Amino acid sequence: MPGIWKTRSGKVLALKELLSNSCSGRKVKRKMRSIGIIGGVDGPTAVYLTGDFGIIGEHFHFSSLAPYFMVLAVTIIIAYLIGNISPATLLARAKGIDIKQAGSGNAGTTNALRVMGKKAGAITLVIDVVKGIAAVALGNFLCGSLCGMICVVAVVAGHIWPVMFKFKGGKGVATIFGAIVGLNILVALYGLIVLVIAVLISKRVSVGSMLAALSFPVFSYWLEPDFVVLACVLALIIIIKHRANIKRLIKGEEPKLSLFDKEKKK
Repeated sequence: MPGIWKTRSGKVLALKELLSNSCSGRKVKRKMRSIGIIGGVDGPTAVYLTGDFGIIGEHFHFSSLAPYFMVLAVTIIIAYLIGNISPATLLARAKGIDIKQAGSGNAGTTNALRVMGKKAGAITLVIDVVKGIAAVALGNFLCGSLCGMICVVAVVAGHIWPVMFKFKGGKGVATIFGAIVGLNILVALYGLIVLVIAVLISKRVSVGSMLAALSFPVFSYWLEPDFVVLACVLALIIIIKHRANIKRLIKGEEPKLSLFDKEKKK
């Protein structure tokens, strides 16, 4: 029976089983997470992890759980540092621009587009999205889906509060989108559709970003129930980071995306 380990005499020394639901679309699959501990006179002699614990749990056996949690901690730190990579800031510096003092002052895709043009905006968008995907993939691969979800928070925190740039980063929209792609691509796709429609109607990226953020918990509840709480946290982060945009929208002062401004001028 998976998850049960015995001594040569056949005596079961320790067993802990954890159930975890992993959803794919509307189909729910159950995965068994098991922690088996083989003990000796002086304490545990081996720990076996089976189920959704990533490659570390699948291929490595330890004398205690400490090494696993060390790998988990290092993975989370790496995810945070991945979030620190700020293409908008680096591209602006290469052009002699301080992105925090230009345009809206945000180190993100929209401001990069406004300040440096389409090419810089596109590069910023792609890298920020890839950051989110990479962090989740790393967490899932090394330590399992729970670590992947923790890495979402870590990479977003790294993007918004990067230690490499004095804790002044972007709003996290593109990175959150990338992270959700890593968690469930359908949730991300539906959120993207909401964003595009909202931007086309309002001609403001901030409106699309906030509506897409609010849609994530809804689509998660439908497609990936395990991620609902995380989706709510991510939506709240995006709304909070758009406080200034909300005030400008109320006053009618929120600028339109430069692409639409150019169309109007023509």
